[in-house]
Amino acid sequence: MEHYYTRLFNYVEEIISLPEADRTLIRRLFKPVFVPKDTILEPAGQVPQYHNFIVSGYMRNFHLDQDNNEITTDLNDGSRFFTSYFHFMNRTVSNESLHCITDCELLQTSRDDVDAGAQLSITQKDYTIQILQKHLDEDKKRINDMANLTAEDRYRKFLKEKPTIIRYVPLRYIASYLGITQRHLSRLRREIGT
Repeated sequence: MEHYYTRLFNYVEEIISLPEADRTLIRRLFKPVFVPKDTILEPAGQVPQYHNFIVSGYMRNFHLDQDNNEITTDLNDGSRFFTSYFHFMNRTVSNESLHCITDCELLQTSRDDVDAGAQLSITQKDYTIQILQKHLDEDKKRINDMANLTAEDRYRKFLKEKPTIIRYVPLRYIASYLGITQRHLSRLRREIGT
């Protein structure tokens, strides 16, 4: 299980150097979990219980629109933190579901343990702020892309920025994430040759 923690340490150390005391604290507060493919990890209609760090695998965050269509709002490309951030941090009922698309190896921590870590950790507040800022920036870029780029341009950008997802994530989730129909995405893939 040490590779779980090594992946998390490497991710955080792209932002800030982790002292040994914080590594020990992370090992105590984050629990390794294996989640099988096609599991709804955190269903809508509940307060999210865990902050997840994806060691391996692919997850998505989605909600249902007024016509009960699934709208994918987040997909990971590699290791990173993944949760319904607003609802997790505020302990409110989420309208979003977290779905493990593939088998996933995760490190999970509870909301109470996040608070404990913030009190005890030397670096947690610093890296948490930077990670949340990065997440907010990515959300802003995505909203801007949805408003200003054509479907083809969104797909080309997606291929450039998240090239591995296309091999592991079903097209219906990618199409939803890009705000287009699966049929339109299939046509774009034929035209572009991917």
